[in-house]
Amino acid sequence: MANQREYRGMAKDHDFFVNARRVVEQAIGEKMDGSPLSEPDAHKDPKAIARGRKGGNRGGKARAAKLSSEEKTAIARKGAIARWKKS
Repeated sequence: MANQREYRGMAKDHDFFVNARRVVEQAIGEKMDGSPLSEPDAHKDPKAIARGRKGGNRGGKARAAKLSSEEKTAIARKGAIARWKKS
């Protein structure tokens, strides 16, 4: 017989207590044993992070400025149809 967790389709990291512990650790800024949290961007190049942030900060505004009103309406309509189709 399958494990109850596998039967419900839940992954191990979706357990309520694991998530609660993760939330507390992030709130206090360290792990429960007192060790510091691992930095998520530690292995990434800081220059690449800065370039990505720079493009992300101005990307949407620049795109919206160059689109015509009709193009923006068509994009919004397509998104709304996709959202309603899911439910």
